[in-house]
Amino acid sequence: MILNERDLRYELVMDAVRRMMTAARTAPKGKGVDIIEVAAVTGEDIHHVSEELIRMNQENGMKFLLRDAENILSADAIVVIGTHQHKHGLNCGHCGFATCEAKPDTVPCAINSVDVGIAIGSAVATAADMRVDTRIMFSAGLAAQRLGILGDCKCVFAIPVSASSKNPFFDRKPKEETTK
Repeated sequence: MILNERDLRYELVMDAVRRMMTAARTAPKGKGVDIIEVAAVTGEDIHHVSEELIRMNQENGMKFLLRDAENILSADAIVVIGTHQHKHGLNCGHCGFATCEAKPDTVPCAINSVDVGIAIGSAVATAADMRVDTRIMFSAGLAAQRLGILGDCKCVFAIPVSASSKNPFFDRKPKEETTK
């Protein structure tokens, strides 16, 4: 039997994506409270995220959104990681407010933000171990958040994943702005 890597590439990337999702899930959490959500976006749903990035550009004119909209189309999958908002009751003031009760709901708990960051770091470390190409994107994460991919999660980030001869998520050229 002969197995050609080109024929197995998508399957190998999806194996890495599953392991990345597990790494994000098992990453340490503040106070041991698991408020992280993780999903993989594939196929036509990647196009939905790309289209949302284009809509976001049309709303605010930020050119990098167009670049990222095109760039994620090179991904075989996108790992999306976010956090539910949860007050941990520490009254630590790390969010800028003296108590958890004084913190407005629109301000994220610092512990939640750290948790999602640790989960992202664990996921991309796993990707590196598996030798797949990635890039952490807040833009595609915000598009995924706006599409409700992780329900009511806030602070959502996206990690497009690919396996090609050159990482498509670096050395990216800026795109022209769309007309409104």
